[in-house]
Amino acid sequence: MELIWFVVFAVLLAGYFALEGFDLGVGLLMLGRPQERRDRMVAAMAPYVLANEVWLVAVAGALFGVYPMLEGPVLFGLYPVVVAMLLSWVLRDAGLWFRRRMDGSGWRSFWDLMITLGSLGLSVGWGVALYAAATGFTSSLLHPFGLGLGALLTVLFAVHGQAFLNWREGGKAARLLLTGLAAAAPVIALLIGSAGFLMASSAADSSLNVLSFMVLPFAPIMVGAQVWVWRTFRGAIRTPSFF
Repeated sequence: MELIWFVVFAVLLAGYFALEGFDLGVGLLMLGRPQERRDRMVAAMAPYVLANEVWLVAVAGALFGVYPMLEGPVLFGLYPVVVAMLLSWVLRDAGLWFRRRMDGSGWRSFWDLMITLGSLGLSVGWGVALYAAATGFTSSLLHPFGLGLGALLTVLFAVHGQAFLNWREGGKAARLLLTGLAAAAPVIALLIGSAGFLMASSAADSSLNVLSFMVLPFAPIMVGAQVWVWRTFRGAIRTPSFF
């Protein structure tokens, strides 16, 4: 059971990086673009944003349900980073929801900047969090390697976002798959390196059995919804979008 839940957790976390990674990348690439181009970039990712964010909710649920011993180190060891990432998430989503609520280039430009800043905060925050996890939450949150990993993830997400935009505008899906794998590569490496520790830190079998009974039946629904989104909106970009 520990192996099954490790695989589930690994797929959820890597899937989040591969899917939400292009949303963050598009947000990063909006900086300095003309308003018409920014509108089209947001419209390209709009159908996927909410579906991709569900993966993070699933990751958090699996982390604290399957690995309760990690709740303290993650929440307290990464407290400033977690708070900063939550604020970045709120800022990014506020930018998406508010940018079209009023007319005016100044209003939209302000919220588009919030999308970029929120995407940047999440990208760098994930790098810092991954490095801290790799060192057992003993390193400084401002360690150069952690900040460097954050910069690397920012670049990987931006490249992934560009590949996504190219695909939405008629490009090949192969490049999108490759950049998605690259965006998820750091977290995949961490999962491989920590597999033994994670499985040893799993909850008791009785708890995992209850969790399996409650959660796993909903997995096909989550996967089916994701497939539906990609099949439904893979065509031409629809403008204006609801964002």
